[in-house]
Amino acid sequence: MIILNGGSSSGKSGIVRCLQAVLPSPWLAFGCDSFVDALPARMRASDEGIMFAADGTVGVGAEFRELEAAWTEGVVAMARAGARVVVDDVFLGGSASQRRWQKALGGLEALWVGVRCESAVAAGRELARGDRVQGMAALQADVVHKGVRYDLEVDTTHTESLVCARTIAARVC
Repeated sequence: MIILNGGSSSGKSGIVRCLQAVLPSPWLAFGCDSFVDALPARMRASDEGIMFAADGTVGVGAEFRELEAAWTEGVVAMARAGARVVVDDVFLGGSASQRRWQKALGGLEALWVGVRCESAVAAGRELARGDRVQGMAALQADVVHKGVRYDLEVDTTHTESLVCARTIAARVC
């Protein structure tokens, strides 16, 4: 498994697409955005689900955490079954989020990759995307990395996704 962690609009999804193109074997991609999109609509604006505040803060409730744990276990199960898996996540809880993945992995090997991007650049990408609450990228740029230990870090501020993907792929192959 490869687990990418970075704030909103840091470039994780672009790196994942490039990884799938440059790695010699097929890799399945799973991202936290897909997980959130899979939630029932009622959970996308609920204290028990996930809340996106006007200032860009994100809050999650107990039901969200239960489903997230099941999703994580399912992704890890695919890797245990032999699939190569790359995950695109946002560790809102910093090191606590990493510990949840480590617990689910239960010793399964993973390459931990930090995806950094200067908050001003991520905020510009966020604005251009038009599908995010403004302010989320700036708020998450540093907090998602707090206490997280990586095998490798890449910075998309001035480096293209393909270059970052090749750097990651060199550690996998």
